[in-house]
Amino acid sequence: MDPVRPTADAALSAALDAALRPGGVRSVFQPIVELDSGRVVAHEALARGPEGPLQRPDQLFAAAREAGRLAELDGACRVAAFEGASRHGIAAPLALFVNVEPEVLDTAPLDDLLAIADAAPGRLRVVLEITERAIAARPAELLRTVARVRELGWGIALDDVGAEPMSLAFMPLLRPDVVKLDLRLVQDRPGPAIAQIMNAVNAYAEASGAAVLAEGIEDDRHLAVARALGATLGQGWLFGRPSDTPATDRPVGSLPAPVERSVPDPSTSPFACLPEGTTLRRAPKSLLIELSKQLEREAMRLGETCVVAATFQEARHVTPSTSQRYRDLVERTGFVCALGEGLPVEPLPGVRGADLSPTDPVRGEWDVVVLAPHFSVALLARDLGTVGPDLERQFEYALTYDRDVAVRAGRSLLDRVAPGAPGPRVAPRAVRVPAATPATSPEVAALLGDNVLVRRALDATPSGVCLVDVRLPDQPMVYVNAAFERLAGLPREELLGRNCRFLQGPDTDAAAVARIRDAIAAGEECREVLLNVRGPERTPWFNELHLAPVTDESGAVVQYIGVQVDVTDRVEAERALERERDRARRYLAQIEELAVTDPLTGLPTRAHLQQQVETALWNATASGDAVALLVVAVDGHAQLECDLGPAAAEGLMRATAERLRTRLRRGDLVARWTRDSFAVVLPGLAPATAEEETERVVDELSCAVQGPVVVGGGPVVLAARVGAARFPADAQDVPGLLAVADLAAGRTSAR
Repeated sequence: MDPVRPTADAALSAALDAALRPGGVRSVFQPIVELDSGRVVAHEALARGPEGPLQRPDQLFAAAREAGRLAELDGACRVAAFEGASRHGIAAPLALFVNVEPEVLDTAPLDDLLAIADAAPGRLRVVLEITERAIAARPAELLRTVARVRELGWGIALDDVGAEPMSLAFMPLLRPDVVKLDLRLVQDRPGPAIAQIMNAVNAYAEASGAAVLAEGIEDDRHLAVARALGATLGQGWLFGRPSDTPATDRPVGSLPAPVERSVPDPSTSPFACLPEGTTLRRAPKSLLIELSKQLEREAMRLGETCVVAATFQEARHVTPSTSQRYRDLVERTGFVCALGEGLPVEPLPGVRGADLSPTDPVRGEWDVVVLAPHFSVALLARDLGTVGPDLERQFEYALTYDRDVAVRAGRSLLDRVAPGAPGPRVAPRAVRVPAATPATSPEVAALLGDNVLVRRALDATPSGVCLVDVRLPDQPMVYVNAAFERLAGLPREELLGRNCRFLQGPDTDAAAVARIRDAIAAGEECREVLLNVRGPERTPWFNELHLAPVTDESGAVVQYIGVQVDVTDRVEAERALERERDRARRYLAQIEELAVTDPLTGLPTRAHLQQQVETALWNATASGDAVALLVVAVDGHAQLECDLGPAAAEGLMRATAERLRTRLRRGDLVARWTRDSFAVVLPGLAPATAEEETERVVDELSCAVQGPVVVGGGPVVLAARVGAARFPADAQDVPGLLAVADLAAGRTSAR
């Protein structure tokens, strides 16, 4: 054991106690100004600890989080901010920017927050700052936090924008009144990343009326950059450093009006977000699957600034193929959630889930929402309750690119993912014991009493049992039973007085440890499976840990009791089973690929292309684009097969397929249509130039296909006919387009 650590921990604990006494935390204030006029519109309250090791705010908050006293510190900082503002005469029309820890605000009593708002001097406008990093860690929960803050009449500022790309997609969902640019955007050299961030921020500000605030302005060069980036407000040493006594003799202005603050009714479903009069189409589930896949591909193209929310009605609809696609989405996008009856909180690694009630209207919908800074789309469908094969079940649906509709639909889904929504919070269960003094081993003996049977029962149980005192510095173990000693591989003399963290190894899941820490901070029970290490040799084993709070007669949590079970065999068996399932999923994916791929040419099959064309036509209807369908008929195929055999004919079709593939754009589609023909689809054509572009491609493909091909050891000169049809000029659906293209190629529609 490190003999220095208890002394260091004791010093930090004493410093934290001092900080949390009345007057221990103080606020300094930094002005926020209008860049054009220089008028002060607000002050930001910044926390400082008492002189000593925790004076810096980062060290102060780290110590409080480690000690499970974050809520206590956060409340003290808010009190210091309002008391300081009142003492120094900061009042309307000025605003006060106050930082808050989102995990604390999410559980803070609403009455306490209302009391703080009522105590604000001179009807002072309060703006709560939420960090971008918190969005990356807890995106769904923050929507609930923002709703609570809006109820108080407070404003929202999104802080450190630019540090994490995902916040760009979450801006329209959070709808902040002020967007605070990370200081690196002002102080670093311009580049593509900064341009991407600023395009998104300015687009949001223009649409919503939010103010853009640049931090870190220290000189005239930074000021020029901030203005160029579109900021109208500024903060930094050029306008004033953080000070105990803010200057009150400077010209005063006010923040712009708040952003629209309407919050969707949690009972509203995404389909109900469609405006009245929206044209609805009817389609089988098979078409919705293809439309969903297209939106998923679009989301992966958009990358880490993209949010994806989807519904599956029931957990059984998440097939192995779907699971693989959503694993890809998690890797390529910023945030993914999936909802359905029977879905767990994490249906796949990295996917946030929600179990829908059978009475929830979303249970009867098929919804896919994709949100990014410059792109939004929502596929919103409602089950019509028809019977028959699953893929033929009928839905009425709309595919909309209206950003407001997509944002409302996304909010509706994310609100169901957030914890505690809907429904009241459940109070944690606790084990009640008599009040006790800070526990060491003798005190624990007194706590257990003279009941020898109780002590014998604890020592006889095969599960490891420990007792942790949360009132002592570093929350040490004060009791362990014999089974705990065996599981840890150490005698109790080396266990008592130490924090349980030393039993964790470098491969222990940090997220699980964080959940345990958060549960203890909230006084809640929890269950986790952790990778622990055993004995001096640090042998890894899997520990199924159940922690429950122990309260005294006043209801305060004083200790935690932990029960441990070695589940290494079970975890390894589950991992082996998961590996087998992965192999099965890959096998099914291969089978699925074979079902939609022509084995000779590697091109999509006719059936698969028809589905893709349907998708392209619906997209074109929504966007106003044109689509061309071409039929390429290869003459002489049958004669070549008679003269040189099937292998030569197959070689001819493979070579022709490769020529077609190399002559097309990235987004164009080509498929094997019949034994001697191919189909080509050109989506996304501009209506004004669609005819000219189609004729150009027809000429190019005709020349490419008719060149000599070496088959059977010698060159063969082919003749090819290419026919084309355009949507919507020539036909409105796939059969109609095919008939026109076949006729133009000199073929009959029956083929």
